[in-house]
Amino acid sequence: MCGRRVVVTGAGLVSCLGSDVKKVWQRLLAGDSGISCLKDKAYQNIPCRIAGIVPRSAQNDDSSDIVNIDAFVTPSQKKILSLSSIYALIAAENALNDSQWEPKSEMDRLRTGVAVGVGMVDMEEIVHSGKTLHEKGYKKVSPFFIPKILINMAAGHISMKHSLHGPNHSVSTACATGLHSIGDAFRLIKYNSADVMLAGGVDAAVNPLAIAGFAKIRALSTNFNDEPHKSSRPFDRQRDGFVMSEGAALLVLEELEHAKQRNAPIYAEVLGYGLTGEANHITAPREDGYGSFHCMKMAIEEAGVDVSAINYINAHATSTPLGDAAEIRAIRRLFGDHCDKLMISSTKGATGHLLGGAGSIEALFTVLSLKTGDIPPTINLENPDEEFTGLDLVPIRNSKLIDDSRRWIALSNSLGFGGTTACVCFGSMPLAKS
Repeated sequence: MCGRRVVVTGAGLVSCLGSDVKKVWQRLLAGDSGISCLKDKAYQNIPCRIAGIVPRSAQNDDSSDIVNIDAFVTPSQKKILSLSSIYALIAAENALNDSQWEPKSEMDRLRTGVAVGVGMVDMEEIVHSGKTLHEKGYKKVSPFFIPKILINMAAGHISMKHSLHGPNHSVSTACATGLHSIGDAFRLIKYNSADVMLAGGVDAAVNPLAIAGFAKIRALSTNFNDEPHKSSRPFDRQRDGFVMSEGAALLVLEELEHAKQRNAPIYAEVLGYGLTGEANHITAPREDGYGSFHCMKMAIEEAGVDVSAINYINAHATSTPLGDAAEIRAIRRLFGDHCDKLMISSTKGATGHLLGGAGSIEALFTVLSLKTGDIPPTINLENPDEEFTGLDLVPIRNSKLIDDSRRWIALSNSLGFGGTTACVCFGSMPLAKS
């Protein structure tokens, strides 16, 4: 069964670089960093004291970049919603507005679904509620505690707010969550379970316990606490771990003819999806990039193109010594001599690692690359590993896709703890000239 064609018709995000897609894209291309210091005393004895925080107050000079949560949710709604659900709701509304899709009939609502995942539960709510139970007893535990921490509630709240009765789906696959959500939504539309899907991931896990936990397994950067903007440096010899961030990114995926009939804006086409399990280690990838290799191969095969057709890869590359190298080895193995013509970059240098939201924000950036022809840079890449010699990793400054009158095709990769992997293949629109 060939299935139906699926396109991207809308995008919305909340990130440490802001919540306006166009402005975030401009900042990304300019090489801006959204990483800042964690000044709360709770972090003072933790080796990592930096993160990518969503600007929610006057900490940012550009007021248009600030996410005004108080204007979006009421005090009573805050009792029900986790921060990750709030971010997801904001990104969903922006994505639907961008797509100009407002399902009104019962059939439209039944054919519009949500696939939004969360990488981590609301740890702060668990700590707070546990403390409340211990110190004040059962009667003081909030009845909203459980609904607030459930992984699927971001998807649930989006569907309830917009009366979307189609597939309601939520995965939690660590740092591959956002991309798995997009890939799963693609398949739901391709095989006729829905016409439109809001898809992506979210996390709001920057808190002392989570930072301490990741620091304990030596996953985080600790050498740049005084220079946070230099801390996330994928592929660089000085990389020493990832930088945790928070935020959400959602895409509106839509069946092609459905989008054409309503003259929807089209960013790109979703061509293929791959996912594998390395079955290797709880946190470390296989050094040969086994999972990355096979999920990229699967996505390209479903897309029906040759590896030589790929122009750009938005790499998972989190700025860890082992992970970045393993992914590059997988790319070299799969693409062979075509590596000389590939552009590969990691946008985590600018955004940090959004965990459950990483795959979807990077898919969003990949789609924008295909729409505009601009390739975002790998910032802070000053001295690439010798192993990466000969690759175009788009260091420091943004680049351009070559205009050769053919279709641009790109991959977006995501990898997660437990060995889970994802890759989605996107193609530019309009189609190549005949």
